[in-house]
Amino acid sequence: MSLKLAVQMDPIERINIRGDSTFALLLEAQTRGHTIAYYTPDRLALRGGEVFATVRTLSVRDEVGNHFTLGDGERKLLTEFDVVLLRQDPPFDLAYITTTHLLERIHPATLVVNDPREVRNAPEKMFVMDFPDLMPPTLITRDLAEIKAFRTEHGDIVMKPLYGKGGEAVFRLTQEDLNFGSLYDLFSATFREQWVVQKFLPAVKHGDKRIILVDGEFAGAVNRVPAPDDLRSNMVRGGTPKETDLTAREREICARIGPSLRERGLIFVGIDVIDGFLTEINVTSPTGIRAVKNLGGPDVAAMVWDKIEAKRRT
Repeated sequence: MSLKLAVQMDPIERINIRGDSTFALLLEAQTRGHTIAYYTPDRLALRGGEVFATVRTLSVRDEVGNHFTLGDGERKLLTEFDVVLLRQDPPFDLAYITTTHLLERIHPATLVVNDPREVRNAPEKMFVMDFPDLMPPTLITRDLAEIKAFRTEHGDIVMKPLYGKGGEAVFRLTQEDLNFGSLYDLFSATFREQWVVQKFLPAVKHGDKRIILVDGEFAGAVNRVPAPDDLRSNMVRGGTPKETDLTAREREICARIGPSLRERGLIFVGIDVIDGFLTEINVTSPTGIRAVKNLGGPDVAAMVWDKIEAKRRT
């Protein structure tokens, strides 16, 4: 079957195709004969009851520096498409939330992946709190007294913004760290919302495992090992991808959260697990597809498209 696909993403000329999951999904869509239209979030609009965008036809190639060709712009109703891939990266701010409100108006008649309502209702570091028994001790607040009490209880902690991305502004604070007060002041001035305070897991030096689920089922995994001089294992921060298998605990985590992902219409999800503890559930624009395949794992992009095509047949 041939589908008419629109992809809402960040500027395609800026992506690193070697590690970009959106690009992997587009390559697979093109291989299957689906037509692709591209637009950036600023081209999305609502007038009356109609959601439309100025889109450009897109063809892609797995060639660094020569990875795409765009056609001329054309104003199109998004209801003319079979599928819209919602693949813009965070920050998960009001601009992002607004796009989910607009795309919600066309879903599910036009299948939006992932479901925009559930993307809005399941931000990565909040949704994960539905499973506290799978997580390390975690506090979401901006209250100084609460953070001090948590730090007294757990010693070494990690502080990070609630709506951060790609390892940005993630700090470890040891029990005696004199930078605590200054970091609290910095976070207070920088982030209006609450932030995440979490017990530090020393085993992060051995890796932060990215596990990909497709429609609630395990699809692939990669272990991201941080550089020796960095806390963060994100590959955009210098983390090194390593081949990995799932432990019994990690399979338990997938089995626990899978039904909730399916119920929410979250087809493509990436979860982060450190030392058997679930730390995030990434639903906005998860990564890891290309790393999994490059390390000899399954073709997750094909699995995602198998699921999308099956849903379009029903």
